[in-house]
Amino acid sequence: MSEKKSFQKGTVFTVSLAHLAHDLYSSFLPPMLPLLIEKLGLSLAVASLFDILRRAPFLLNPFLGLLAERVGARYFVILTPAVTGIAMSFVGLAPSVWIVCILLLVAGISAALFHIPSPVMIKESAGSRTGLGMSFFMVGGEGARALGPLIITAGISWWGLEGTYRLMPIGIAASLILYFKLRNFKPQTSLQKPRQKGDVKKLLIQYAPFLFIIGSFILFQAWMKTALVLFLPVYLKLQGLGLWYSGISLAVLELCGVVGVVVAGHLSDKIGRHKMLMIIAVAQTLLMGIFMISPTPLLIPLLGLIGFFLFASGPVIMASVQDTNTAMPTFMNSIYMSVNFGVSSTVVLCVGLLGDAIGLESTYWVCTIMSLGCIGVTMLLPWSIRAASREVSKS
Repeated sequence: MSEKKSFQKGTVFTVSLAHLAHDLYSSFLPPMLPLLIEKLGLSLAVASLFDILRRAPFLLNPFLGLLAERVGARYFVILTPAVTGIAMSFVGLAPSVWIVCILLLVAGISAALFHIPSPVMIKESAGSRTGLGMSFFMVGGEGARALGPLIITAGISWWGLEGTYRLMPIGIAASLILYFKLRNFKPQTSLQKPRQKGDVKKLLIQYAPFLFIIGSFILFQAWMKTALVLFLPVYLKLQGLGLWYSGISLAVLELCGVVGVVVAGHLSDKIGRHKMLMIIAVAQTLLMGIFMISPTPLLIPLLGLIGFFLFASGPVIMASVQDTNTAMPTFMNSIYMSVNFGVSSTVVLCVGLLGDAIGLESTYWVCTIMSLGCIGVTMLLPWSIRAASREVSKS
């Protein structure tokens, strides 16, 4: 029993590095976006559809989650870095909007298949230190989003937009390494819980308030996250700043996010998920307001501070989802991921349309105001958890 509760560093680090290898390619799109807009003659609204297409397969997560309950989910983690790497590396070479859309859809399906089982593998390997395990996992993702802009910017500088296909070997090599590291992974307690008839319906009813609060937090935060992650290079270009400045700014935002996820996940184990989310909600809104009125020399330091808090919510929310300790953890995680990416995709389109209608700078102010909603819904998180507990006691 003690072995099952131990923190298995080897597996946690391997899955976290898989997250790094996979999400490295997912972070290529924002730095490429200004060049794709210019090359293909796109509006901001149409450009936002690229990110929506990349996210759309996550709406299938509940079905993919049920599939992952039945098959060797570790192979999803092993294969997807190569698939995503190949698809995203060819985006710069694509001659038309339609080809870009197909490549992003393939990358999105691959990303969905990676992100469903991987957090559950982390939980299985982290023992009682789920928050810490999720922090390592999120470090992989945020580290990828810090390195990715620099790698794709360097690739564009060396080979041009159409030469970035040369970056695909990283993902292929990662999948080969992961095969040898994870092929013998055996799930422990939670993945071996039998699925009972009616589990899906009961789970959704029981955790509906909790999922609503989590989804609302994601909704309000997604406005700021979309503005700063997807459209930051476009915004900085409109401010007269160059491609390398944009790439470095995005890297600083994401790199500080790495520090944030480490601190937040570990700290949430100590002070509680609710308190940690409240700190994050207040800090990110305050810092975004300061960013909007600050001169250029302060932008990068402020982006670092914003990144620290903006991405810190990730491991805290994922740990909260895993804390539900249901008999179907992979399915529960797939529901969360569907809510996450479904809500975020809707906001991406709204930000793109708003940017075309009122300008990107005014849209940034709207995103700042929307983030205030995170504070309100965080206050309701304890209520949602109590509501789920009452449903358990009824059954």
